[in-house]
Amino acid sequence: LIKLIKFAIILLYLFLIFSISIVFKKYNEDSREAVRKIIHIGIGPLIPIAQFLKIGQIAALIFTGIVSLMVLINYTYKLFPTIEDVERKSYGTIFYCLSLFILIWLFWDKNPYALIAGFFIMTFGDGLAGLIGKSLNSKSWIIFKQKKSLFGTLTMFLTSLVICCSVGYAQQNSLNLNYFTIALLATVLEQFSILGIDNLIVPVSSGLFFNFLMLIN
Repeated sequence: LIKLIKFAIILLYLFLIFSISIVFKKYNEDSREAVRKIIHIGIGPLIPIAQFLKIGQIAALIFTGIVSLMVLINYTYKLFPTIEDVERKSYGTIFYCLSLFILIWLFWDKNPYALIAGFFIMTFGDGLAGLIGKSLNSKSWIIFKQKKSLFGTLTMFLTSLVICCSVGYAQQNSLNLNYFTIALLATVLEQFSILGIDNLIVPVSSGLFFNFLMLIN
């Protein structure tokens, strides 16, 4: 019964995020990217919530695997177009789920701080960078046919740095230059976003480097 209650809480949170995105889309039909980013960012807190509820690694992997399969089916058949309603061809949602699966497999029990750091850098860093980069005019450039902006890139770096400092301090009660290095790495990798591949390489690399640099510190 307790396990059912835990998963009910997770499902309720997911339902809340999707409901917010649907309501937002209803009143902002021209903001397709913004609707997608609400889901992108909103799912971020799901990991610490699941950790707080003490959901096991196997259960988390199974749940993430099921969600990944549903996303793959949705990408093919567009059952819920809100999720894939984006202005460019992208496999970002699929990579998003895959990166979460990998991070859970690597760090759920061994180093949840690395998991949260990597996942938050993707959800909040990359998510806010996309929103601010498109909302504010600034110097921009093209990398592999993907437009990047100065404000978006700065947002990615600063958000990643805040995340690394916050999670790192929670783990070690100290601050060091390693957090700057991880944030810089994440920002550089985020520049390579062709087909949404940044949703895979940014969180996984950030989690791995966070784990490695904290171990040698």
